Amino acid sequence: MNEIQQLSAVQLTEKIRSKELSAREALASHINAIQELNGAINAVVTTDFERAQQLAMAADEATARGDATGLLHGLPMTHKDTFNTAGLRSTQGSLALADNVPAKDDLQIARLGTAGAIRTGKTNVPEFGAGSHTFNEVFGTTTNPYAPDRSAGGSSGGVAAVIASRIQALGDGSDMGGSLRIPASFCNVIGFRPSYGVIPLEAASNAYSWLARSGPMARTVQDIALFMQATAGDAQLPTPNTLRGEDFAQLAPNLKGVRIGYSFDFGIGVPVEPEVIEVLRGQLAVFEAAGAILEEASIDFRDADEVFGNVRAFDFATNLAGLVEAQGELIKPEVRWNVKKGLDLDGAAMISTMAARTRLEHAVQDFYSRYDLFLSPATQVLPFDASWRWPENIAGTQAETYLDWMRSACLLSATSLPVIAMPAGFTDSGLPVGWQLAANHYQDAALLNWAAGYEQLTNFAATAPQLAIDPSSVNSTRVQTVSA
Repeated sequence: MNEIQQLSAVQLTEKIRSKELSAREALASHINAIQELNGAINAVVTTDFERAQQLAMAADEATARGDATGLLHGLPMTHKDTFNTAGLRSTQGSLALADNVPAKDDLQIARLGTAGAIRTGKTNVPEFGAGSHTFNEVFGTTTNPYAPDRSAGGSSGGVAAVIASRIQALGDGSDMGGSLRIPASFCNVIGFRPSYGVIPLEAASNAYSWLARSGPMARTVQDIALFMQATAGDAQLPTPNTLRGEDFAQLAPNLKGVRIGYSFDFGIGVPVEPEVIEVLRGQLAVFEAAGAILEEASIDFRDADEVFGNVRAFDFATNLAGLVEAQGELIKPEVRWNVKKGLDLDGAAMISTMAARTRLEHAVQDFYSRYDLFLSPATQVLPFDASWRWPENIAGTQAETYLDWMRSACLLSATSLPVIAMPAGFTDSGLPVGWQLAANHYQDAALLNWAAGYEQLTNFAATAPQLAIDPSSVNSTRVQTVSA
């Protein structure tokens, strides 16, 4: 693992601006890492190296001229394949979109480019981002850098894998039911789901859609804050957000006096594997050592399953019903099931869902009248066999749907709160485990400060997988990168 690939995004962009390192050198190192490591994990599925080299040359010329540069100046970055990228194949992991080449960047991609990020390709996703295990019929399965026979999580599994393996420092993702938090936990990195509208996520058929979020992944909280500086600010969507990029400009790591309510079962008996709880329980002392005030307590999540299940189904039907009707034979059964559930919702179901969401919000505000943070497991299971479609048994409880093992993340999605997944250590067998830290609405900047306070005392993300340290230790001929 060379020095460049160990750098954070903040460090890398500072070196490029100071001319200690050129954008072309950073890009060459990034491309070499893809070629050396990606065969073992199948995370980068489409490449755009020729255009990237042109952008890197332009970045170096701008540096030489002393031009004003963006926050992400010269930073190589692959993008999640659920985002549209102008002129570059964007499949969403579906055979139905296998040849789709958009004419326009999605808003988040455009903002990253404006900030100076250099697009180098796309990372793998489950089909239409459905499910938190990254596999599809177009590109195959993405696996975990810490255990290449295990799942990397999803839907931002490709992003998590490239960051964990040191292919890149910073990445973009999205999260409806844990798609930033679960892969972050599985891959020992950080995933941040912001408050509604802080980073606009366009929805062509419903501008008021609130459940899904755009957000970053990185190995440091400082890099998460850098991404937020470059992308935050809602000028186009009908949201109540008032946060802007400058609100994330200064980190002040601190947990002293922070009131934390924690729960391992979310107060409603959510099944969680004992090894996950064992690792997390051992970390409670870290929060206490930092001066936090801990108490076992939970948000009342009794209405969250109904809210998440029905709003997700409504969004799936809104966005994908036409495509499923036209090309359903090409689309996986889990997506078809979720779309049908949405189409079957009637007026009574929607009225009940809105009432449940109202009760849930009252429960949220009751909790935050007493606590600053809610602390919980990011996942219910450890990284599982990558050949599975999804875990059918969770700590002795039989799963009924492909979403059941993701419930730890889905419950918090239903609250609409900002949530950050933080590495919390490893099992005895070396598998990563992660926390979720959730703050009240629009306390995003404070949440990053609290997460940074925990990071200062632990820094688990600095522990690289053996794959990154010694690529020859893992068979790297299993998959091949696919060019655009």
